[in-house]
Amino acid sequence: MTEASLAKRVAAEALGTALLLAAIVGSGIMAERLSGGNAAQALLANTVATGAALVALILTFGPISGAHFNPVVTLAFAAHGKLRREAALAYIAAQFAGAIAGVWLAHLMFGLPIFEVSVHARGSFGELVGEFVATFGLLALILSCTRHAPAAVPYGVAYYIVGAYWFTSSTSFANPAVTFARSLTDSFTGIAPANVLGFTLAELAGGVVAFVLVSWLLAASAPPPHGET
Repeated sequence: MTEASLAKRVAAEALGTALLLAAIVGSGIMAERLSGGNAAQALLANTVATGAALVALILTFGPISGAHFNPVVTLAFAAHGKLRREAALAYIAAQFAGAIAGVWLAHLMFGLPIFEVSVHARGSFGELVGEFVATFGLLALILSCTRHAPAAVPYGVAYYIVGAYWFTSSTSFANPAVTFARSLTDSFTGIAPANVLGFTLAELAGGVVAFVLVSWLLAASAPPPHGET
């Protein structure tokens, strides 16, 4: 199959990321409205919708751009030499622009002001550790699956995020573009702007550690000398 042009790949990243944020934020708004104040029910509904959307979006845009939707993933592919620098920069710009547009789309659908700023504080040390863990696991999964089981990527990513919504203290943003965009919604999924930098640094750190460790684990090993096992 012929590779799509850079313009088409960048457009796919922007559109896919926008729809992902519309799913995250929109389902959060709907869940909060219908849950009657039950935070567990709201998180469960938000989790299921996000996981389902991830499968659909990766299947849709994966054949075009790889469906990164995440600057950490894009940087990892660039570091592995699978994406040129100019393409990586264009992907990242598209991801941030798409993420913001997705938040605005969710607000438009649910009758909220387009421009908002979150007041949801997420700045504890435990939440930062949660973001490190969430991003580490996500990137480790993607690096391993793209090498050994590429067809499983859409489902593996969705399963991991569904689990990480619940086992990490941060509810698994695991994505700098998502983190920034979610500071622009004062709804269930929001994050206060003051906490964006901390989350982003934790995500980048988790991504770097995953990249180094998993690259080492997946590296082809030289066969042992004759006669050794």
